[in-house]
Amino acid sequence: MNNNKNRLSLAIAFGLLGSVASTNSMAAGFQLAEYSATGLGRAYAGEAAIADGADAQWRNVAMLTYLEGTQVSVGGIYVNPNIDVEGESTQMIPSGPKTTSTKSNDFAHDAFIPNLYVSHRVNEQIAIGFAVGTNYGMETDLGDDFSATNFGNEASVITKEINVNMAYKINQQFSVGGGVRYVIAEGSFGAITPSQSPTQIPTPIGNLPLPAGSSLKYMEGTDEAWGWQVGTAWQINDSNRIGFSYKSEVNLNLEGKANGFAFNPLNPTTKYNGSMELALPATAELASYHQLNDKVAVHASFNWTDWSSFEKLVADVNDSPMVNGKDTIKEENWEDNYRLAIGGTYTLNQKVTLRSGVAYDTSAVSDEHRTATIPETDRLWLSMGAGYVWSDNLTLDAGFTYIFAKDAKMHEKDPKSAPFGGTFEGETTGNVWLVGVQANYRF
Repeated sequence: MNNNKNRLSLAIAFGLLGSVASTNSMAAGFQLAEYSATGLGRAYAGEAAIADGADAQWRNVAMLTYLEGTQVSVGGIYVNPNIDVEGESTQMIPSGPKTTSTKSNDFAHDAFIPNLYVSHRVNEQIAIGFAVGTNYGMETDLGDDFSATNFGNEASVITKEINVNMAYKINQQFSVGGGVRYVIAEGSFGAITPSQSPTQIPTPIGNLPLPAGSSLKYMEGTDEAWGWQVGTAWQINDSNRIGFSYKSEVNLNLEGKANGFAFNPLNPTTKYNGSMELALPATAELASYHQLNDKVAVHASFNWTDWSSFEKLVADVNDSPMVNGKDTIKEENWEDNYRLAIGGTYTLNQKVTLRSGVAYDTSAVSDEHRTATIPETDRLWLSMGAGYVWSDNLTLDAGFTYIFAKDAKMHEKDPKSAPFGGTFEGETTGNVWLVGVQANYRF
């Protein structure tokens, strides 16, 4: 079944990619925070309490009640991660430990993240919305010459999400909203033997040749799943507002195809059916917006993600002579992540609005559990942006962010993968550039 096929590789891709992607660019784990260029300019500070346009529903459905008429927002964000990993692989041989130095530069691929949002005010109390965007995704390639490819050399994940939302204005102070989320995902994961791998590997059926570059494990697949979201807004007075939003966990029952030496050492190209359960964690945001005067507003957000639910990846591979049933692919042991963002908006004149913000995003992996394939680390965001009123109906926005990724140590000692090339100790370093543009039209 196609859905099953996609889920297996997606889960694995999430495990490798997600952390790499977050270290490189966006939010923690394998989240993408980049839902609009407007919010990008303020480091996504106060998003659950701000209604610039139809894109506001992505972070808080209740904000639909703050939008008049029918509005459309469309745009995209270009992500340019510059992430390196460097370290040493250590392999035990009869004469003693053998150490191989290695490095992979700029191993996370660039990406363009598009979005589309539509809102419509039905009457004074009810508003509806439609949204298309993404919360997860990235592509990485450590290269065939990296000495720790036995733990993973490539991964990709692409997700698309469609939301249908509705909000209700209870009175002048309170609004509530909810929506249905439909998530479509595809992904892949691969691991190969590095150049220093042994020429033969002992197996239950005897010693078998295993040249460098041989496929140890490859998985790919897709899946679709449902989730939900709710939000509320409290208009304290004309100048102060608080918003809260919650997105549910999305459960993927990943099913797909798998092949490689780990599944059939005699014929690594043979494909087998498999499945894997993966939960995309629940998230919550508490935000505030304060209009200090006619020119200046300040806003802030506190975000939480339930990454502690991501403990390990367990695959169920059928009919493989080496793995026929459940098999632990990777121990993750992630922990909850927190993000704090503070921003400001300055209305220069009737045409131009300026934005800025700073945010700190904590790692979803502790030093104890960080590995070569999961170089997750803390991130500092510095953002600026601007909006321009082109006409009574059309506004244009642009945002720019530079992310400092904290240098982080990593360790890879998985006993299942180490025999194919040794253990790995290293460090990841890098930064990310984000540039976005958006157009907002009011009918």
